[in-house]
Parts: sequence; C-alpha cells; structure tokens
Amino acid sequence: MREYSVPATVTVGAGENLLDAVYAHEVEHPKETLLRIQESPGVWSPVTAAEFAARVTAVAQGLIATGVGPGDRVALLSRTRFEWTLLDYAILAVGGVTVPIYETSSASQIGWILSDSGAAGIIVETARHAELVAASEASPGFVKVIDAGAVDELVAAGASVEAAEVHARRGAVKADDLATLIYTSGTTGRPKGCELTHRNLLSEIAGTREVLSQLLSADGSVLLFLPLAHVFGKVIQCGAIASRTVIGHTPDTKNLLADLGTFQPTFLLAAPRVFEKVYNGARQKAHDGGKGAIFDAAADVAIAWSRAQDTGGAGLVLKLKHALFDKLVYGKLREATGGHVVAAVSGSAPLGERLGHFFRGVGITILEGYGLTETTAGITVNALGAQRVGSVGRPVPGNAVRIADDGEIMLAGGIVFRGYWKNPEATAAAIEDGWFHSGDLGALDDAGFLSITGRKKEILVTAGGKNVAPAVLEDRLRAHALVGQCLVVGDGQPFIAALVTIDPEALPGWRERNGKAATGDPSSAADLIDDPELRGEIAAAVEEANQAVSRAEQIRKFRILPLDFSEAGGQLTPTLKVKRNVVAEQYATEIAALYAGAADKQHVA
Repeated sequence: MREYSVPATVTVGAGENLLDAVYAHEVEHPKETLLRIQESPGVWSPVTAAEFAARVTAVAQGLIATGVGPGDRVALLSRTRFEWTLLDYAILAVGGVTVPIYETSSASQIGWILSDSGAAGIIVETARHAELVAASEASPGFVKVIDAGAVDELVAAGASVEAAEVHARRGAVKADDLATLIYTSGTTGRPKGCELTHRNLLSEIAGTREVLSQLLSADGSVLLFLPLAHVFGKVIQCGAIASRTVIGHTPDTKNLLADLGTFQPTFLLAAPRVFEKVYNGARQKAHDGGKGAIFDAAADVAIAWSRAQDTGGAGLVLKLKHALFDKLVYGKLREATGGHVVAAVSGSAPLGERLGHFFRGVGITILEGYGLTETTAGITVNALGAQRVGSVGRPVPGNAVRIADDGEIMLAGGIVFRGYWKNPEATAAAIEDGWFHSGDLGALDDAGFLSITGRKKEILVTAGGKNVAPAVLEDRLRAHALVGQCLVVGDGQPFIAALVTIDPEALPGWRERNGKAATGDPSSAADLIDDPELRGEIAAAVEEANQAVSRAEQIRKFRILPLDFSEAGGQLTPTLKVKRNVVAEQYATEIAALYAGAADKQHVA
C-alpha cells in the first residue's frame, strides 16, 4: 500500500461560504471586470465586480419573494451561459442549494433528479426544457424559463424584498452547509446525488488556486464551454470568481473557435475528447489539403521536443526543427485558441501521453488532473512547474492519495464529499475510515504523481485468467484521426477484441481522398464496414494501440460499427464517457460475431 499527501496551506473557517468572494470583490475591486458577456458575435461586454454583486443580490431578492428558503434545493437546467453563473450564486445567496441538471437530459432523468432532490423549483433555459419538465411528471414549486425572461422576472418580483434580507441570509450560511447537489452522470444505474458543502468547494478552490496560480489569477481569463452542470466546470467557475479571473461563456461549441478568437482566453479547460478532436481535425485538414506529410512531421517533432524537456532538453537539430515548425504549424494552432493560452486543464478521462506531449510541444501545455464528483472535481493535478506528462499530477494541498493492495485509488481530504443524498448505504460503502473508494485503479511514483491504469469494475478477465484494463487500449485507439469511439471487450472470452466507430467529422475527407463516394450520409460508415482500405487504416491504429500492452492483452479482432457513439443514442453520458453496459447490450450481436468466427477477415495479425 502506497500513500502520498500534501498538507493544507489554507484553513477554511466555520463561517466562510462561496458568497464571501463576490461581496469582497464588490468592496475591494468594484470597477474591475469579473465577467464578459457576448452581446453579439465577437462583441464582449464587461461586467464589473460591483455590477455582478448587484445582479446576484437582485436575483436573490426575487428568489426570496418566490418562496425559496434556506436549505431549499433549486434545480438549474441550462447550457453554459452567463445566466447560469448568475443564478447559481443567487441561489447560494439565499441559503439555497443548486441542483444542476444537464441540458441534454431526458424527461425521465429530469423527473428523477427533481423528485429525488425534492427541488422547490427549477429554472430552465428554453421552452423545450419546460415541456420536458412538464412531461417528467415531477411537481416542482415553480418553473421559470431563462429565454422567457426568468432573470428579469425574478428581479421584478424581488422589488419588495430588502437587500438586507439577502445579506442576512448569505451571512448565515456556514462552511459545512450544503452548497450543491450534483448527480453523477450514471454510466451504470440511476444517478446518485453527491452532497458538496461550501467547505468542500472552498477547500477545492484554495488548493487548486495554489497549484494553478499562474492560471487562476486576476491577470487571467477563461472561456467556459464545458457544461456547468458538471463538477469540473462548476469548480473552475467558482475558482475564477474567487481569484477574479475573467470569465466568458460559450453556450454552443459550434461557435467555439470563433469565440476563442475574439475572447482570447489565457487558459482553457476541456475533456480529453475536445483535445483529441482539435488534433484530429488539424491533421485531417492538413491531409485533405495535401500537407499531411508536413503536419505529421511537425507532430513527431513536437512530441520529441516535449519528451526531451524531461530528459535534459532538446539537442541543436531538434531545436532547429522545432523552431521551423513553430512558424509553419504550431503558431497557427495557438492562434486557433485565441493566441494567448498559457495552458489548458484536462479532466474527466485520460488524455494519453502522446497527445499530452504533442500539445506541450506546440506550446499549449495541457495539465491533466484527476477527480470525481465525490471529490469536488480535481484531487490531483499537474502544475506548470511540476508536470509529468501521462500522469494526473500530485494531490492538491490538504488531500491524500492511497493505493490499496488491489490497486484501487483511495482518496481523503477536505474536498471529499460528505455523502450521497438520502442514501446512507451507498455512502457507507464508498467511504471507509475517512477514505473514499474511487473505483479507479492507479499507481503512485516516488514523487507522488498519480497515474490511472483503469477502472476496477471495467477490468476484463479473459478465459485464460488474464486481467486487462481496457482504458489503456481505448485511449490510444481514440488518438487516431479516424477513430471516433471504441469499446474493448473480452470478459470471459479467449482473447481481447474491440468495437470501433469512425469519427463522422473525419470520414468525409477520408472518403474524398480515397475515392469512396457515399451512398447515403457521408458521415456514416455503414457502407464501409467491410471496406479493405478503411479496415486497413483501423488495423494499423489497433496495432499501434497494441504496442502499449503485453501480447496476452492485445486486441486480436475488431469490428467497425456504422455509427459513432452519441449521447442521443444513449451510448455516452453528458460528459462523453462511454456507457459500457449500454453499448454491450446494443451491439451484443456484433460482439458475439467477434467470437463466433464471423469476423475473421478483421483479424489483426
């Protein structure tokens, strides 16, 4: 059993809460910009600290007038936008508890969260969302729609409530009071509500600000586009408010590149799939434009240059090549993010060592972290001055990581949640002697850097008794430009196999280059499942992935699926995690064929 801990450098007082920062900034830095709102494409209007505090107070007055009391749960269902942040803080200001719901949720999912949390009301973004609430058969006390003027409606309703009432309410909120009830994304079973207190969030903010001090600062800015319903986005939002890092919001990721160009953030946060798509998209564009060889050479140099930084630095020849490609390739990639990004923070899933080195070599260092909703987001994270590419960093101050005898990652500290909402049995099973059982498998090196090796419940045991962690193979396969998603299978089977989807954004370009006219939707691979050229490219990707594991763990067969996994199709969670049980059920026939000899022609030698 190995353990590594980092002592806390900040103590959260019993009377502290998340609202303290908002109103301290109002007094100490009233004219400084705290957020920027996109009024029209490319036009960002500043919101000062004083203006934000005033808006929070006004909306909070409206919530009081609506009947929201201390401890009441208020659900918030919306895309990432300024109103989400405003309403979140207003709910907290009246002593309420924010219950985030993903804007892509179904009526049944919405109904479950509303009924389980006992929400006093819900604020949704659109009329369509309101219809889903109605169809959910839940009975919240009120339903307000942002697009129908919910914020103005609340401000008007609160005209009869004194601002002093808001300040009295927020002053009564203690560190150990519940701040938010975040439901797990539910890759298996029904989502459980994770109880996160003001202390949990304040502890996370304090530790994260120390590790990411070069990013979370009054000189920095961040463009939020991840769902704020996810704990990762929520924590960065709160950390940015606390550190006066300027926040912008992008509700629609289709506009992300344009918004990055006009907002020009100093750091980004995203799930690994976003970075994979950036890399794959850039590579695909280069190949489609006849510059594939240049891009591939530039990528190899970037990776080599980054790896050299960990072994004494690059030699003269590598430095010269890196400088050349910086002008030809890397600079354009940096400009695509706005040209001012110092670093990016990645979480929710493994990024992969090769991709980490590529982006660092390009000049956009990606700092991987690790955490769960139950740990208030990141409990480990790499820092600009202390990074090991391929790891998820060291514990943030005030927290500890332990590796159990069976390899499971155990976590402890001020950011570990207090339990699952109305589910003492699940809480008792998850927390033992102050240590949270993560369900993930990992390893600690001598310097305290944690590496994730798999998911305990996802370990495959072949018929020959070999334990295989599918994440290692899946991460490497997804790094290929043509691969959308994949699922490695083989539990109880004689060998390891995989289901592979083709990235719908990359497929049209591949079709054009290879003269494969589509018979229907050009982004669908339905007509190419048995195509020898496509199978050959995927086979090469599989062979590359296989280099990371022993022969007994290698993928021996694969099957290409006609469609990519999606949230709408039920295969992905809102945070883009694959629902393994759903995929296994939906594609049971394809999996069976892999082991019945029907897919011998897709055997990987």
